[in-house]
Amino acid sequence: MSDPKTFDVDGVPTIAVTDVADDAVIIDVREDDEWVAGHIASAVHIPMGQIPQRLEELPEGELNIVCRSGGRSRRTAEWLQRNGYDAINVDGGMAAWAEAGKTMVADSGAEPYVR
Repeated sequence: MSDPKTFDVDGVPTIAVTDVADDAVIIDVREDDEWVAGHIASAVHIPMGQIPQRLEELPEGELNIVCRSGGRSRRTAEWLQRNGYDAINVDGGMAAWAEAGKTMVADSGAEPYVR
């Protein structure tokens, strides 16, 4: 099977939401209110601004980084790559995830949505 990753113009590895494996490690870098509204059930939530202080919480191996639309996750993936992590930006973020009909949950139990 070929590698579904591509690289943006700055060399940041990127993957389409449709190519993210079901068992992939996903790090959600959105803010708390965004997370509560809707997120990927298996994702680890670490807001972008807290990543440097919470590196010990990152699992080993490939990390798929997601935010709302892909901007924060791209910057986070780039920073993690420069610091020795195997990080990939999830292209289009949670907006693309929802648009693709992929499963999400909300902490409130209500219908999840991307905020």
